[in-house]
Amino acid sequence: MAQNSSHSTRIVKSGSISFGRSKADCLIRSISEYGAALDVAGDEKIPDEFALTVIPDGGPRRCSVVWRKEKRIAVAFY
Repeated sequence: MAQNSSHSTRIVKSGSISFGRSKADCLIRSISEYGAALDVAGDEKIPDEFALTVIPDGGPRRCSVVWRKEKRIAVAFY
């Protein structure tokens, strides 16, 4: 049976969230071509739309928050 490429891959990588002139660090827990699950510090004020950079893999990807739960957020790429 062929595996669907849209499945997310569980990883633990460093990431950087940037919005306006602000930046915040995060841990990327899973990622797919459509979105990602991120762990953020509890005191961070993360907006609904921002750019996510996977360190050191590449450039920023625009994304929007799909859901939030305590210190974890899920985003969709656009």
